Amino acid sequence: MEPEALSTASAPGRCERRLSGCGIRPTAQRVRIASLLLSAPQHLSAEQILASLRASGARVSKATVYNTLKLFASHGLIRQLSVDGSRAWFDSNVDPHYHFHDLASGALIDVPVPEVEFSRLPPPPPGTEVAGIDLVIRVRKKQ
Repeated sequence: MEPEALSTASAPGRCERRLSGCGIRPTAQRVRIASLLLSAPQHLSAEQILASLRASGARVSKATVYNTLKLFASHGLIRQLSVDGSRAWFDSNVDPHYHFHDLASGALIDVPVPEVEFSRLPPPPPGTEVAGIDLVIRVRKKQ
């Protein structure tokens, strides 16, 4: 299913359809989490999602947020990223792409696949094939 940003006005209905289309039962809490995360292409941590939901008045547990994000990732609705080993990020853009990681702010910035060129990769171990490449380019302000 193609990713689509969700406008604020129609987000809950579109989220319900999108969740159902991915084989996920659209409970109220799942729809709320999906509406937040899928409203725009973005990279958020579970802690940021939890804080945003609570700031908007939602009563949601940390376990519910983590379990929902794990469910979304397992169904291909979002992509879970491990960038620096300190926390997981959840990417609403599931199309193939790479990332810049700003070391000062922690921000992740999408890099389109055509912007990167690999001239040679090592052969994969016998009996395997390359399923994908994750590339994180760490950046900092020039000193």
